[in-house]
Amino acid sequence: MRQKALVVGATGIVGSALIQQLLQEGWEVHGLARRPDALPAGAHGVSADLRDAQATREALSGLAPTHVFITTWSRQANEAENIRVNAAMVRHLLDAVQPAGTVQHVALVTGLKHYLGPFEAYAQGNLPQTPFREEQPRLPVDNFYYAQEDEVFAAAARDGFHWSVHRPHTVIGAAVGNAMNMGTTLAVHATLCRHTGRPFQFPGSRAQWEGVTDMTDAGVLARHLLWATRTPAAANQAFNVVNGDVFRWRWMWGRIAAWFDIEAVPFSGEVQPLAVQMANDAAPWSALAATHGLAEPDIHRLISPWHTDADLGRPLEVITDMSKSRRMGFLDYQPSDDAFFALFARLRAARLIP
Repeated sequence: MRQKALVVGATGIVGSALIQQLLQEGWEVHGLARRPDALPAGAHGVSADLRDAQATREALSGLAPTHVFITTWSRQANEAENIRVNAAMVRHLLDAVQPAGTVQHVALVTGLKHYLGPFEAYAQGNLPQTPFREEQPRLPVDNFYYAQEDEVFAAAARDGFHWSVHRPHTVIGAAVGNAMNMGTTLAVHATLCRHTGRPFQFPGSRAQWEGVTDMTDAGVLARHLLWATRTPAAANQAFNVVNGDVFRWRWMWGRIAAWFDIEAVPFSGEVQPLAVQMANDAAPWSALAATHGLAEPDIHRLISPWHTDADLGRPLEVITDMSKSRRMGFLDYQPSDDAFFALFARLRAARLIP
């Protein structure tokens, strides 16, 4: 039987990379989003709002996927609402595909907030030691990632499918309108610095500037998601997913600046949030887009400074361990600077930056 994938969050950074990988490998691909009008050729769009259980059942009636990949979430005003809404979305989705009885594997993408805590208590309190390892217990705080996992575990016990949980670090990849998009945020910031003469000032903390870190390329994550579906030992397991290299932002900041032909301004001794640096950039970006014929004049569709500030402002070194996947045979490697450069080239080719 041909494998049939349902990718939830099809237009996001992870979902779009995963769809490309699935199509290359000959899968039948259905991409679910509220507005699935920008899927690549060969993918079938499914429009649904997962917050609505009845609408989700109707949208997925008769689809009968063999594999479900959950790569989306909905940001709410507080963690209690994040838990309520995002747990319900996963529950509505898995309830909707349950009647067909065809699901063999469900993969859930979460992230390092599993170890660092939710937005309201991010990188606070008594955190596990780094590098983070999958066997470390959950933090003693409410977290919507835990609620999503629990919905998957409950449905797997009910319906008999295998599951995998994938925990990337900050993901490098392309998407418009994404809530967490460091790569494009830095590309827009660097572009504006070049065209306005504003200094390309590192926005984060001393810990991030000087400490060792890692990241996750969307293509690596896509290949890891597929690897877990066809590796028996990976069934019913959680995995960290990173590129395989480590770096310090004091080095990476210069590499990014050089790509844009600007000078890197190092850590000043104080956090300089992008939310402040870019607070008045909507009008300059719109003017720049008009001058260069860019595809997206609305800067808010491209940037997420709040998310980039959260990552680059962390007061501790953040690095993950990939030994679990390596021991099971996943050996993909991607230099993180090359991942940034490939993204920047893709944004330029798509006329999202000049």
